[in-house]
Amino acid sequence: MTAAPLADLRSGWITPEWDAPAGVRAVMTTRCAGLGAAPYRGFNLALHVGDDPHTVERHRQWLAQAIGARPVFLDQVHGCTVVRLSMPASDALPRADGAWTSEPGLACVVMVADCLPVLFAAPQGRGVAAAHAGWRGLAGGVLEATLHALCEGTGSRPDEIVTWLGPCIGPRRFEVGEDVLMAFEESIGPEARGHFHPASSGKWRADLAGLARTRLARAGVRQVTGGRWCTVEDDSRFYSFRRDRVTGRMAALVWIERG
Repeated sequence: MTAAPLADLRSGWITPEWDAPAGVRAVMTTRCAGLGAAPYRGFNLALHVGDDPHTVERHRQWLAQAIGARPVFLDQVHGCTVVRLSMPASDALPRADGAWTSEPGLACVVMVADCLPVLFAAPQGRGVAAAHAGWRGLAGGVLEATLHALCEGTGSRPDEIVTWLGPCIGPRRFEVGEDVLMAFEESIGPEARGHFHPASSGKWRADLAGLARTRLARAGVRQVTGGRWCTVEDDSRFYSFRRDRVTGRMAALVWIERG
């Protein structure tokens, strides 16, 4: 693990543009650089998609070295369970789609390849969190559950929390059925329809990032940035399950620096 590949990797990653407190760091990996071969070309971080496990483990080692913190991956199930990460961190994968921590040196991680990653930071760097929001988790309340856990654990109010939306499948590409529209209308009301536009054959095009902004606003969050990238439309930077089916995964990470 030399400095050269780490520099190449970091140059292709996305650094959130948000007003995070001092000591809070975050990054979103892309498929740029890395050792993966087709169909996982690039910097795949998922062990469950069929890629060579030795390559993935090397990528994970490089990731930890690059951020100077320990990434804690989740066993994501498109649900709303949120776990607290603490030291000593176990090697067992927590079965959850959200995580928060107040421990410096532990990175909350969510992996995506079209689903929406959302990062959270509490004031004064008292805690950070990450949520994996596919449409099922988003409709079910994973963002609200993550926000509640972070606020309760750090003594913060929702309007003090800073959030960032990472790359996800965009509104021009996310075709869904009537069941998805109904799920959001049931969970957030008629205003959900404003984030759906008619497509062909009775389908709808859904704005995942827009739905997330609405849910966060209703939960009291006032500081939301990001959400402007489409994973399907940018093959050079992003993995996309909807586009490729067999593919890798990127990761969004947030952590508190060690003092």
